[in-house]
Amino acid sequence: MASTLTRERVRQDVGVVAQAGLDLESFLVEAVESLRRAVPWVSACVGTHDPRTLLLTSDRKFGHLLGQDPRDAEFGLLEYGSPEATSFTELAAAERPAAGVFLQTGGDVERSMRIASYHLLHYGHADEARLVFREGSEVWGGMGLMRGTDDRPFDDAEIDFLASLAPAFARGVRAGLMARLAGVDEPDDGPTEVPGPAVVIIGSGYRVAQMTPTAEHRLRELARDPDGGIPVALLSGLVGAARRYARGETTVLPRCRARTRLGRWLILQAGPLSSTGDHDGDVVITIEEARPPEIVGLVVAAFGLTPRERDVTQLVLQGVGTQEIGRALHMSAYTVQDHLKAVFDKAGVRSRRELIARVFFDQYVPRMGEEIGPSGWYV
Repeated sequence: MASTLTRERVRQDVGVVAQAGLDLESFLVEAVESLRRAVPWVSACVGTHDPRTLLLTSDRKFGHLLGQDPRDAEFGLLEYGSPEATSFTELAAAERPAAGVFLQTGGDVERSMRIASYHLLHYGHADEARLVFREGSEVWGGMGLMRGTDDRPFDDAEIDFLASLAPAFARGVRAGLMARLAGVDEPDDGPTEVPGPAVVIIGSGYRVAQMTPTAEHRLRELARDPDGGIPVALLSGLVGAARRYARGETTVLPRCRARTRLGRWLILQAGPLSSTGDHDGDVVITIEEARPPEIVGLVVAAFGLTPRERDVTQLVLQGVGTQEIGRALHMSAYTVQDHLKAVFDKAGVRSRRELIARVFFDQYVPRMGEEIGPSGWYV
């Protein structure tokens, strides 16, 4: 068991790297490996989530799970198709943002379908500690730490320690998500976009029945590595959630916003298809490029603004002047300027013009110079 001193050092380390302006990959590697000193694990899986819908938008594996990708579809279907008390969606609403399966089940870990039919069966993991990266009411990601059959289960002190790190992990992911991906260029060996609709049809279980070329292109853009294939865990999570909707277990169709490695935001939506014969459980997924109204809230939230700073920013983005902002929000012009200075610092800009450009145009910088269609949108 880690000492109090070790835990405090790890807490400080995670806090420091969360505010170091690291890209997402660098932050997660540093933070997860540092955490291992205080809460030992044999495997770890970390994901980013859409704060609005809590759906998975990317995933990474560490330890014994590194490179173990063939069963990613099973994970997504279980996590979002059969949620349980320790699922990320449940933890997001819980008072404590962390939980251990052994503790949650009173030691009978096989009561958890995720442990019994996935972790224990395929990887020999006998316990899992989970944390959602939550600050305030917003969840930016989640993490699962696993231990094997020869390891002791996670104890309550470790779960409490993990819970205390939730805000720091949220800040690190939030900042990393918005970090500009320096050195990433458009590929020279093909078009930056494939024309046509981006549609995927998933059959029974998790079987890709059909996929348009545009869908395949956009899914490969979501992979962290250009040769990494399509993000199976993300897709299967959408499928699992769509099947829950079809069963009447939820009233909201699954939808998430995900950022490609080139900095573009995509909207992925899923819905069940009408059952016909052997096609029961089929799901259709559409992938579209996000438009400003769909990402402005996410981008602004990622800056980590206070509620009042968000109010000011919203009016700035509408082109409202300082005096008018003050009257609308019942504050002096000096207070507005103070809020703006804080917003500029958090967004990494120096003026209103730069703030507007950062929020609205960061999405489209990779597309500059491409043809504009009749709708005024990039073709």
